[in-house]
Amino acid sequence: MPDSPRFVLVTGLSGAGKSQALHFLEDFGYFCVDNLPAPLMPTLAELLVGANPRRRRIAVCLDARAGEDLSNLPGYLDAVTELGVRPDTLFLDSADEVLVRRYSETRRRHPSSPSGNVEEGIRRERELLEPIRARSDLVLDTSKTSVAELRERIAATFLSAKKSQEMLITVLSFGFKYGVPPEADLVLDVRFLPNPHYDPELQPHTGEEPDVRDFVLENAEAREFMERLKGLLKFLLPRYAAEPKSYLTIAVGCTGGRHRSVTVAHELSVFLRDLKYNARLRHRDVSKPGGDIA
Repeated sequence: MPDSPRFVLVTGLSGAGKSQALHFLEDFGYFCVDNLPAPLMPTLAELLVGANPRRRRIAVCLDARAGEDLSNLPGYLDAVTELGVRPDTLFLDSADEVLVRRYSETRRRHPSSPSGNVEEGIRRERELLEPIRARSDLVLDTSKTSVAELRERIAATFLSAKKSQEMLITVLSFGFKYGVPPEADLVLDVRFLPNPHYDPELQPHTGEEPDVRDFVLENAEAREFMERLKGLLKFLLPRYAAEPKSYLTIAVGCTGGRHRSVTVAHELSVFLRDLKYNARLRHRDVSKPGGDIA
């Protein structure tokens, strides 16, 4: 039985990595079209439905270059859905200062700024794309993401062996000192849990190790927290899946992202897999120096 058709719309800020993402999808077997005229999206999806299995994965890049057609994008996506193909929208973003640096390094002209002022181009582009960002299935911030990390995240999302209709859950640990992940749908603050940073034997280690996890979780307050959290997720997740929501990111934060958040994220990923959810685990800041202080 052939795989269900996949239709991925890649969009986002100029300089955030859209071309790179499209190249990765092409490497993964997607038929890719850059700068597709937006009105052709339903036509392309119609071809996808009847295509042979080798052409049942399509990715298109559509961004601020589309101009006025962007205002009609929700209608085009609805038309794709009516054909029986559920589109996934991947939005790539980056911090303004990162985008400015990337443009200064490449000396390219920003497409939304004919005058050549990069900052003005970024501002205009954000305003134009905000409605698309708000309804995107998955937002990835590439400000601190290497090319290898971006490839891994795209592969994990769009090469899943699961059915395309199944919600993919990412449990992401992070440190508040490095900023809240912009892609987070739910943010959990676990800085109230016992802190291994102040134990000389545990401080050099991470929440990936059993001794640290035991220190964080083997107390009455932590056990009650985990039980309440699991009950909340049991209530919420079926409702997110019924929305339907294709991707959900649960971000778990402590101060440095090495001990408490890693421990809780690990426990949650095990719990979700036991419930038969398509869950993956990622530790954003576990390798950064400084530890889980305060």
